[in-house]
Amino acid sequence: MNLFARPHYVSDATQFIESLKQQRPELEAEQRQGRALLWDKAIDRAFMAQAQAARVKQKPYVYQTEPSLR
Repeated sequence: MNLFARPHYVSDATQFIESLKQQRPELEAEQRQGRALLWDKAIDRAFMAQAQAARVKQKPYVYQTEPSLR
């Protein structure tokens, strides 16, 4: 027997989410559709390699001024 097991306890957040899913069964499908719209994108690896190769290396301290030749 586990001393720390609380089989009858359900947090307030879990209760809220479960009740929301019961009230709106289409909610999960809408979430998946929104995720697909914003996050699930195909990556063009050739373009990413080209963009990485075109990067200009940044100086260690970007606010350092160049010495003048006066």
